[in-house]
Amino acid sequence: MSGHSHWAGIKHKKALVDAKRGKLWSKLSKAIIIAAKHGGGDPDNNIRLRQALEEAKAVSLPKDNIARAIKRGTGELDPVELEEVVYEGYGVAGVAFVAAGVTDNRNRTAPEIRKIFEVCGGKLGASGCVSWNFDKKGIFEIPAEGRDEEQMMELALECGAEDVVLQDDSYEMTCAPDVFDQVAGALEKANIHPSHSEINMVPKDTVDVTDPGDARRVLKLMEALDEHEDIQTVASNFNISDELMAQLEDE
Repeated sequence: MSGHSHWAGIKHKKALVDAKRGKLWSKLSKAIIIAAKHGGGDPDNNIRLRQALEEAKAVSLPKDNIARAIKRGTGELDPVELEEVVYEGYGVAGVAFVAAGVTDNRNRTAPEIRKIFEVCGGKLGASGCVSWNFDKKGIFEIPAEGRDEEQMMELALECGAEDVVLQDDSYEMTCAPDVFDQVAGALEKANIHPSHSEINMVPKDTVDVTDPGDARRVLKLMEALDEHEDIQTVASNFNISDELMAQLEDE
């Protein structure tokens, strides 16, 4: 199972726990600020902001926090200088990682990300060291219940998406980043609500991780990067078999 597809499943399971601990609130506030900064504060005319708001409401981010984040993004209230950052590196077994996010202090975030890689047996690399093996794509996770594959393929062709793949109980629809808003709008018009959507890096090639110890460390690194307050998305090219994943989940 590829890194992105498997991690999407893990994230769904841990989202509620993270929300209860308040770990997602800061991330979602930053996502709202960035969306409002680039597309304005009106969700009716800013699909990315609308999606960020939906995710925020799903984990009960307070309305006051949402309102402040939008105003900060548009510059109406205490504008926050957020810088977009990308970190690349390797984990054990030669697995590649790309972590993208936003920070108000690059000098604080970079050493923290480097430490996460080192603790998990990996190494933070220079810009471009692994991104050559990834393509940036728009990704939509859509519940499969009540939808057949032919219907989803037809919709993908109509709205400009590139591919649809059935992964367990969800369809993963991918598209070029420049038509992300177009595909999101088409899904909304068709009354299809993705369980998750994002623009992230998708690997061109994957690395099979067969050793249980290596698999644990790869997943630990993925989780540690994902949980960092400044990181919005994490992509990797690991491939762990369903059998090994079941073994690890039973531990």
